[in-house]
Amino acid sequence: MSEILERLNKINSRISEEAFLTNKGLSNEVGIHVFCYDPADEIVVRTYFDQLKGNTDAAYRIIECDLYKIFLQICEEKRILNSIPRMEETKGSDFLRSKLENVATPEAFVEKMKYEPHEKGDILLITGVGKVYPFMRSHKILDNIQHIFSDVPVLMLYPGKFDGQDLDLFGKFLDGHYYRAFNLI
Repeated sequence: MSEILERLNKINSRISEEAFLTNKGLSNEVGIHVFCYDPADEIVVRTYFDQLKGNTDAAYRIIECDLYKIFLQICEEKRILNSIPRMEETKGSDFLRSKLENVATPEAFVEKMKYEPHEKGDILLITGVGKVYPFMRSHKILDNIQHIFSDVPVLMLYPGKFDGQDLDLFGKFLDGHYYRAFNLI
């Protein structure tokens, strides 16, 4: 069995644990977890989590927030989505990134991620990290959700590496420093 399948097969039992679902045993830290994987395994990971989301008999309920879909929604609401290609062509990529970072702020992302009420067994699943880079950095999202989702575990799917200190997107880009998260597996 491949390494990714071995790691994926451990997830269901891990996220079903009462301690995981209630954020117990984390030294008073917010329950933020990262599942790292090789970007080449994206389809396998996505398929696995789609199956978990469809499991109605589970002890948990997965609430997915795809950062790329949120990004598109923010751009649509600001009425800039259709002008992005033209803006990049005429003003350049650096200008575009600067403008989009001002519109699609971490706070705007988190506002779209909020839901109420948080129920026992909820798990906030953050996806789309690689699709939204470089317009949004994952460590900025994690910094901004700590106080809002302190009562439910957060699980970020991360196409790269996390060593407990640094998030390394695609094994190529230092995405940022974040030390409050735990590796899921």
